[in-house]
Amino acid sequence: MSDMHAHSAAFVRTAEIPPSPPPPSAVGPTKWIKDNLFATWTNGLLTVVALYAIYVVLSGILPWLFGGVWNTSSLAECREVLQGATGGCFSVLTERWPQLIYGFTYPNDQYWRPNLAFVFMLIAIAPVLFFDLPRKLLFFTAAFPFVAYWLIWGGSVLIPIVAAAGFVAAYFVFDRFGKTNFAVGFLGGIVAAFVVWTIGGFIIPEDQSNALLSPVPSRDLGGFMLNMMLGITCVSLSVPLGIALALGRQSDMPLIKWICVVFIEFVRGVPLITLLFVASVMLAYLFPPGTTTDLFLRVVIMITMFSSAYIAEVIRGGLAALPKGQYEGADSLGLDYAQSMRLIILPQALKISIPGIVNIAVGLFKDTTLVSVISMFDVLGMIRGPILASTEWNGVYWELLGFASLLFFVTCYGISQYSQWLERRLATDHR
Repeated sequence: MSDMHAHSAAFVRTAEIPPSPPPPSAVGPTKWIKDNLFATWTNGLLTVVALYAIYVVLSGILPWLFGGVWNTSSLAECREVLQGATGGCFSVLTERWPQLIYGFTYPNDQYWRPNLAFVFMLIAIAPVLFFDLPRKLLFFTAAFPFVAYWLIWGGSVLIPIVAAAGFVAAYFVFDRFGKTNFAVGFLGGIVAAFVVWTIGGFIIPEDQSNALLSPVPSRDLGGFMLNMMLGITCVSLSVPLGIALALGRQSDMPLIKWICVVFIEFVRGVPLITLLFVASVMLAYLFPPGTTTDLFLRVVIMITMFSSAYIAEVIRGGLAALPKGQYEGADSLGLDYAQSMRLIILPQALKISIPGIVNIAVGLFKDTTLVSVISMFDVLGMIRGPILASTEWNGVYWELLGFASLLFFVTCYGISQYSQWLERRLATDHR
């Protein structure tokens, strides 16, 4: 026993044993496939069925897509080149893409004007969408609508200048009197704007043939450019109008409340296509006699009314979702109604309402295709009208409609992704 004790000693490890690698089935793609695609026999069966469906769809689409023809001048030539093989006739896109984007009658040598307006639009919306950018860019954002109007429609440069001067006058009048009396400042701003516009109407020349940019009437607008213009304009106008309607519906003043209630419920109960027919046929009778109202303006008014009613209900839901303590906290700080709404209530309500507002904006942008029923040649109007009516391309459907679908998908998907980023940035789930 003494010899055993003499030769035995405690063992202390001085280095860790390196960890053994996990089995292949517990990490990497194998684990992901097992957990997500074949976790149970039901999931495995559904995965096999889904993969087979994807194979069937792609086996029909990919040969048609990659075997397409892009350099013929008619459908007949395209079929001669294919000689019965599977392939799309994409030559219609290479030949008619200017009409799909800019319309049928917009001057060919003036395409640079809407292109430049589109670039300016990206710069103008950047400080609004991404609020980390310098606030000085908001001055360009405020000037963009007037610059874009002059670029796209052309004519005398005094038209956008007078229009901008009316808004500037309305702002200064509201800033001067609105702090003490909101109603007086608001009405005074409207009066000031109309006074400036009336005076400016006398200095704008009637003959604009010698203008720096040749005038382009609204009837010459078309293609996807028309969809973009209607979507951006109507969304930009319907959001502030929807906020005003939502606040008016919660007002303690019975007259204001019932005006907003009747407007919202009536517009939400009428199909958009009905309002477009009203804009095309009847709305001109509501303006003063002898005045001509542009069809584009009438359509913008009706689509804005339609979308603002839905946005008002979304924002009203955001206002109702706020706890009562937020309103009481604003009152305890001594803030008046305008200050409490601007600083405390509306920022929180709008964060809650982001998904609903984006959903309406995406639906509104897609609904701009309905203007084709009142003879406005947007991208679908161009496809169903001048392009398919031509003898060269009569019979081409999938290629044109697929291109239009791609344009709308890219735009709507970008809007959706931005809204998800904004929700994460603002933490709308109140974690």
